[in-house]
Amino acid sequence: MDGDYAIGGVFSIHTYMRTVKNNYTTKPEPLKCTGRIESRELRFSRAMVFAIEEINNSTELLPGIKIGYQIHDSCASVPLTMHVAFQLSNGLEPVFSTGNNCSQSGKVMAIVGESGSTPSISMARIIGSFNIPQVSHFATCACLSDKQQYPTFFRTIPSDQFQADALAKLVKHFGWTWIGAVRSDSDYGNNGMASFLQAAQKEGICVEYSESFYRTHPRSRIQRVADVIRRSTAMVVVAFAASGDMRILLKELSRKPSPPRQWIGSEAWVTNPDMLSFSICAGAVGFGIQQSVIPGLREFLLDLSPTKVAASPVLTEFWEDAFNCRLGKGPTMNKRVCDGTEDVQMLQDPYTDISQLRITNMVYKAVYAIAHAIHNAVCQDTNYSTHCDKYTRIESKQVLTQLKKLNFSKNGYDVSFDANGDPVATYELVNWQKSESGSNELVTVGRYDASFLVGQEFLINRNLTWVEGGTQVPVSVCSDSCPPGTRKVLQKGKPICCYDCLPCPEGEISNATDSPDCFPCPKEFWPNAERDTCFPKPVEFLSFDEVLGIILAAFSVGGACLAIITAAVFFRHRTSPIVRANNSELSFLLLFSLTLCFLCSLTFIGAPSDWSCMLRHTAFGITFVLCISCVLGKTIVVLMAFKATLPGSNVMKWFGPLQQRMTVVSFTFIQVLICIIWLGLSPPFPMKNLTLYKERIILECALGSAIGFWVVLGYIGLLAVFCFALAILARKLPDNFNEAKLITFSMLIFCAVWITFIPAYVSSPGKFTVAVEIFAILASSFGLILCIFAPKCYIILFKPEKNTKKQLMNKNQS
Repeated sequence: MDGDYAIGGVFSIHTYMRTVKNNYTTKPEPLKCTGRIESRELRFSRAMVFAIEEINNSTELLPGIKIGYQIHDSCASVPLTMHVAFQLSNGLEPVFSTGNNCSQSGKVMAIVGESGSTPSISMARIIGSFNIPQVSHFATCACLSDKQQYPTFFRTIPSDQFQADALAKLVKHFGWTWIGAVRSDSDYGNNGMASFLQAAQKEGICVEYSESFYRTHPRSRIQRVADVIRRSTAMVVVAFAASGDMRILLKELSRKPSPPRQWIGSEAWVTNPDMLSFSICAGAVGFGIQQSVIPGLREFLLDLSPTKVAASPVLTEFWEDAFNCRLGKGPTMNKRVCDGTEDVQMLQDPYTDISQLRITNMVYKAVYAIAHAIHNAVCQDTNYSTHCDKYTRIESKQVLTQLKKLNFSKNGYDVSFDANGDPVATYELVNWQKSESGSNELVTVGRYDASFLVGQEFLINRNLTWVEGGTQVPVSVCSDSCPPGTRKVLQKGKPICCYDCLPCPEGEISNATDSPDCFPCPKEFWPNAERDTCFPKPVEFLSFDEVLGIILAAFSVGGACLAIITAAVFFRHRTSPIVRANNSELSFLLLFSLTLCFLCSLTFIGAPSDWSCMLRHTAFGITFVLCISCVLGKTIVVLMAFKATLPGSNVMKWFGPLQQRMTVVSFTFIQVLICIIWLGLSPPFPMKNLTLYKERIILECALGSAIGFWVVLGYIGLLAVFCFALAILARKLPDNFNEAKLITFSMLIFCAVWITFIPAYVSSPGKFTVAVEIFAILASSFGLILCIFAPKCYIILFKPEKNTKKQLMNKNQS
């Protein structure tokens, strides 16, 4: 249609271009289209006509100016698109009428189209040289945002870069880390998939395979891609393909039973109503351009009278295909002649389906964008009126300049372009769901807006239906998630999404799913059995609450009571010969020291503290030296007593009661001095032993100075050995009152206990070290009291007839 200013339109109304073999001897035939008509593309072209007619009837936009148009079919072919681009760039020779008026009806100010990215790239390279702006409604390749290569390219549909990011976030949102990928072998598919794979890698998503195909490829190539999908382990398939290419692949997949796959689709095919007939894609999810409403469009599309149809070869072909009849005369080719009863309103076809106007609105916005740019170039707006001069000669470069500054709203939709010629990216999340009739229908279940803050761009507000009508999100992972308590170990030669789950090493945990590493617990903590939480280590020490502690405490108290009872018996019979003959003063002091020895073992039981650690070792050392000093004193007295019976001997005057007391005090004082030095320089202290056991803490008394501890023990051992040696010397002395034999046997037990104590003490773990020390104290104390005092108590209590001076002095009686 002619007009004061013309707009070009290029649409892929047919799917293929007829292939002609040239012989280079005759003039080539004109390029022609073949294949079926794409009803949706026909609707796009008719929507452009509708928008232009709406603008021509407007009193606000370009009042008094008529917009013309030239619409061409590119057949989704690069050669034909280039041919059309040159036609639109050439225009018609200007026709001058009388006067100064001139017509620019053949001059194309801008072009709407093309639908595909690859044809749009070819067109943009040609018309860009002539500064003719191009506004595409469906070319989404991110490469077209490069203003260095495509300076005059604009689009009303968002770039695939935004869609690729949105698809990667969608896949990540549902936890799919193992996917397959297929794409059109075109600029749209290759660039779109490259952007998606880059975004997916950032999200930690792995791709099992990435295959490309094109509608003109041989069937063997399409079969190979289909077989890859069938054999794959990935449940989810992301398809970045044009609808014409996807139709070929889905037909091939429908030929043989295929495992169920969850399809994730790009805008180009997932919102195409023609594709809804493929049941194998039930549950498909993808992003689509926002739905819109264009008032009056349906009536315009349905306003097809036989006269209008016959005037257009394209409409004629559409009519004949839709109703399977032939308009006019000529060969019928097995088709009936249209009889005029055909009603386009009853037609179930994408051409008449305006329930999901998405890309159609992009065409509508593109036409209005160009019209606004022309308006801003030729019209003068005032507060009261708008004046436009249709005779103003403008160049396409002026329209290009105005498009860059454009910002308006139409039907509630904002139209503007950024520095790259792209609009604000806004998508709807769509889902193929089964209708009540059993067919697939397109349902909007969410939205994506790139202008929102990070993390808020994505929203799902409705339940989705998945593959095979399922309501549970399908699982598509190479390896199941590693639970807490394990770590991921990559499988050699495979992507990062394929891994094994190994339990955390001893002492380490992981408290998150899919943790790449385990980390050790703090020193005083230990993992639970599942190794996902650190718990405080149990503190272990010899306590009064456990069986071993109770038994040792009972023997300790029992030994003290035994010593007290023995002292009471001796005190009750203190005037008896057997008591008097065995140095009663040293005997009572010995029983007192034995009582302290028994009781000092109680300080080893219970939680160690600063005072208990210092007390247990010093009390033990001092009381045992006191005990051994008493035994030593008794042994010396026995020896000296028999030495005094020799003629002329006056030795007993040196070993009277005073000297005996001084001996005991002197030996004990040395031990007290050693303990004071030990406590002053490096006293024992409570400590948590974290090295002996990994899984528990041993609460024990550190020696402070190990030298101090072994000097205390060594001093006790020295006195014991000395006493043992003297007792051996006196063991064969006559008379019944001689207790050297008893002392010898008690010292033998004492030395045996403490000699075996040393290796047992060093090798015993944890609280058993303390138990060994208590056992040594109790065993040696019981050895002393039983060996020295048990025979005497037996005579005092049960054989009083032997408790006489005569019996004691009888040298012939054993």
